[in-house]
Amino acid sequence: MMKRVIVIGAGLGGVSAAFELKQRLPADCEVGVISEGDYFQFVPSNPWIALGERTRDEISLPIGAYLNKRKISYSGEGVTHIDPIKRQLTLGNGSTDHYDYLVICSGPKLAFENVPGAGPEGFTQSICTLDHAEKAYACFQQLLASPGPVVVGALQGASCFGPAYEYVLSLEHLLRKHKIRQHVPITFVTSEPYVGHMGLGGVGDSKSLMEHEFRERSIKWICNAKTTHFEPGMAYVDELDRKGEVEFQHELPFSLAMFLPSFKGSAAIAAVPELCNEKGFVLTDSYQRSPRYPEIYAAGVCVALPPLEKTPVPIGVPKTGFMIESMTTAIVDNILASLKGESPNTKPTLNAICLADMGDKGAAFVALPQNPPRNANWTSMGKWVHVAKIAFEKYFLYKVRHGTSEPIYEKYVLGSLGIHRTHEPEDPKPPQE
Repeated sequence: MMKRVIVIGAGLGGVSAAFELKQRLPADCEVGVISEGDYFQFVPSNPWIALGERTRDEISLPIGAYLNKRKISYSGEGVTHIDPIKRQLTLGNGSTDHYDYLVICSGPKLAFENVPGAGPEGFTQSICTLDHAEKAYACFQQLLASPGPVVVGALQGASCFGPAYEYVLSLEHLLRKHKIRQHVPITFVTSEPYVGHMGLGGVGDSKSLMEHEFRERSIKWICNAKTTHFEPGMAYVDELDRKGEVEFQHELPFSLAMFLPSFKGSAAIAAVPELCNEKGFVLTDSYQRSPRYPEIYAAGVCVALPPLEKTPVPIGVPKTGFMIESMTTAIVDNILASLKGESPNTKPTLNAICLADMGDKGAAFVALPQNPPRNANWTSMGKWVHVAKIAFEKYFLYKVRHGTSEPIYEKYVLGSLGIHRTHEPEDPKPPQE
């Protein structure tokens, strides 16, 4: 009997899952993708968009055409309701679709409302979406015309810190290039306990490396920061001590402010009983499968991962691109096992690889696995990372255009470095009754 697999989301995780499902599932299995909108956007390039280094057309693709070319159905209507008992989805236009297996790669919703005045509808900029990044670029152009203070950072509860570092360091580089750096004081404000923590407890010597880079570039920083609110041209920040008590209060004037928010889950997904945690992130077992609904899997930012450690200001755990692809590969393996009447037997490695551009150079962070203790744990900096980040952008867009998830040369090149998407599969077992 024909099986239907639906992927919710057409971001990095969603397109990777869809292409790999189509490549590896039996030919009589249907694969479909439901997302919001008609375009795939390469989100890691948003800092470049916000600084005028890229255009929309350079980092986005009409995803439906590329999916349909691979015989994967696509709808840009989004999902408004999930019935896990009937295995039925309600779409934004009122139509319904059914699934035998559901793969949730919906990404996050942005919780700007947690901090009054935050976000593009308030007084700060964002690089979380392409639309936000384009608006941030307009603000950057105003800064060039009328220089003034800049405040960049991540709000309490944030889990994705890398783009904030990329943005502030690339911004600083461009200000020097325009020869107005001396007129623009920069302050980095983060909920992390120290710069370079990244939500990962640091990677290699990332703390010393980032502190050195900030000192070299005359960027001031405030850690353990709980931002209380924004007003036009002013950020109000409480700096907490190790006990979580307010140690200093800061009023930071700005001509441009860019802050990453905390994330929450999609309302339609969060509404499914026993599927998500209190923030709307999908609860999964070590096989990326819902403990409550075994036909539902999840990958990417929408997955619930506990914080690595307790910090004075709450922060989340990031999900990097390679980590997300490791989740999707494990999901495909486990759906294949289910189709054979076997229990799931593949776990993702959850290795973290991050390339952070800094304008004229960059920093590479490798944590194998993501949480310590690790088998590999290092950070490197140089112009080669800047080049590698550009190459990764072009390479991933190439994969989307050609409908592939993990070309054989990618698998063996990374494998030669000891970097794998999944652990060795366990011995297959018949499913438990």
